[in-house]
Amino acid sequence: MIKNFVIISHIDHGKSTLADRLLEITGTIKRDKTKSRILDSMDLEMEKGITIKMKPVRMEYKGTILNLIDTPGHIDFSYEVSRSLAAVDGAILLVDATKGVQAQTISNLELAKKEGLVIIPAVNKIDAPLANPEEVKKEIADILEIDPSDVLGISAKTGENVEELLKRVIERVPGAREEEKKPLRALIFDSVYDSFLGIVAYVKVEEGVIKPFEKISFINSKFSSTSKEVGVFKPEMIKRNEIKAGEIGYIATGIKDPEKVHIGDTITKQGFSLEPLSGYSPANPKIFISLYPSNQTDFEVLKEGLQKLTLNDSSLFFKPQTYQILGRGFLCGFLGNLHAEITIERLKREYGLDLVIGAPQVKYEGITGKEEQVDIMNPTIWQDNFKEVLEPWVGIKLIIGQKYLGNVFELFKETDGKHIDSKPFGRERYLIEYEVPMREIIGTFYDNLLNVTQGYASMTYEEIGYLPADLVKLDILINGEKEEAFSKIVPKAKAYDEARKLTKKLKEVLPAQLFNLAIQGKIGGKIIARETVSATRKDVTAPLYGGDITRKKKLLEKQKKNKDKMREKTKVRIPTDVFLKVFGS
Repeated sequence: MIKNFVIISHIDHGKSTLADRLLEITGTIKRDKTKSRILDSMDLEMEKGITIKMKPVRMEYKGTILNLIDTPGHIDFSYEVSRSLAAVDGAILLVDATKGVQAQTISNLELAKKEGLVIIPAVNKIDAPLANPEEVKKEIADILEIDPSDVLGISAKTGENVEELLKRVIERVPGAREEEKKPLRALIFDSVYDSFLGIVAYVKVEEGVIKPFEKISFINSKFSSTSKEVGVFKPEMIKRNEIKAGEIGYIATGIKDPEKVHIGDTITKQGFSLEPLSGYSPANPKIFISLYPSNQTDFEVLKEGLQKLTLNDSSLFFKPQTYQILGRGFLCGFLGNLHAEITIERLKREYGLDLVIGAPQVKYEGITGKEEQVDIMNPTIWQDNFKEVLEPWVGIKLIIGQKYLGNVFELFKETDGKHIDSKPFGRERYLIEYEVPMREIIGTFYDNLLNVTQGYASMTYEEIGYLPADLVKLDILINGEKEEAFSKIVPKAKAYDEARKLTKKLKEVLPAQLFNLAIQGKIGGKIIARETVSATRKDVTAPLYGGDITRKKKLLEKQKKNKDKMREKTKVRIPTDVFLKVFGS
């Protein structure tokens, strides 16, 4: 019997610690007090204390094969969660007994329900000093519409009741379909690159059997190859003679081109004409950031890095773009701020890249006079004659302590959003719902939320559609020349403030020239903000000792004329660190 399941929870509720205990109970690994979070193998996961990538592992317990996929808990990696849910039949819903149900708990639960998964609820950290397991059990029971007694209290840290939780998984999660006699169909839910094996596809085998050195085809991409190796995760990759229907494992394809293997594709054996399995809807990036190598000789390294990262992060979008100042780079799309931060850090660490990073922006939609829709993912695509401009809005759910209600309402007053609902949620907590333009939450909004709630806030959001917006393109002129890299799309009502802020920042970081350097903010044909970087001045009268004052005046006047000529002829070179200082602030 094969049982496939996931653990879903809010970030930092003990999901990875629970996975460690399950691995120990089933004898998959031996307990080692020097190691924890076995499935979080990335350096960034260990440093930040969060799960970034889903991790599959095969366990065996009393005659049952158990395939667990450990999933991320942060909203930016919800696409990872959705892909793992499509490969399993049940889910452990884990909630921290000291924090209760959080916003992302609800979001992940809704995803699991859409997949029709059996939900097994559990309250973790019942041994913690501030634990309130009975209250949290009631919160979970209300959401699932079950009796609180059906919610199991556990301690992933000590192992208390974890084996009982495992037994509930075996009892309640439906067995995987083991249709081995049908032709092979395996769903790719993840992939990685190996220098020897090529692209290694992580698969859920729905039907049939796959062995090493068999001819395989990718149904959607119409590409063929040979399986160099097949196996399972224990949690490291272990070679097997075959993997069969119902199992989760890997197929080493030998393919070296990242563009030929796609998450959501179906693998079959060459010569069979079969329908593809239900894959995944494409991820829709929510924010867009321009990335350029500081050294243009690293452009191909950046390209290769992005290609390989998309193998196991299909939510990452990128396309080439060029700015005269910065050279060749890429416009990249991400699911959120943390997704962008993690990806950029991986590019730096894994590929040794020094990057210039643009300001984040959402995707707007411009409607032309011919009723054509233009996707505006960066300001260069903006047209002043758009008939209408639409912007994405999101529905936000917050769970906060009752005493922070006033602070949160004040924070939202600074946005262009609208309040939808507020209602009690458990003891001394509130569930608040707002609808706001997505541009309001891509910067420091979440950090500000944590500040006004002293860190006791959880937030999740989902896109609800596009609405008309009164937006304009803010251009920045340096020495009279438009510098497209600093352009921004901003609400018309906030354009003056944005222009003042950006021109002041540029005045602080731009190096002085031999002439006064004008920095201007412009909308259409109107200058709305201006700052000046004063010229460096050489004392041309220093060699003169006494004499007629008119001679000094002539020298100063000549210097002024030379500077005017220089300003007219000189193209100001903007150092790379200026972009880092402006966009990194």
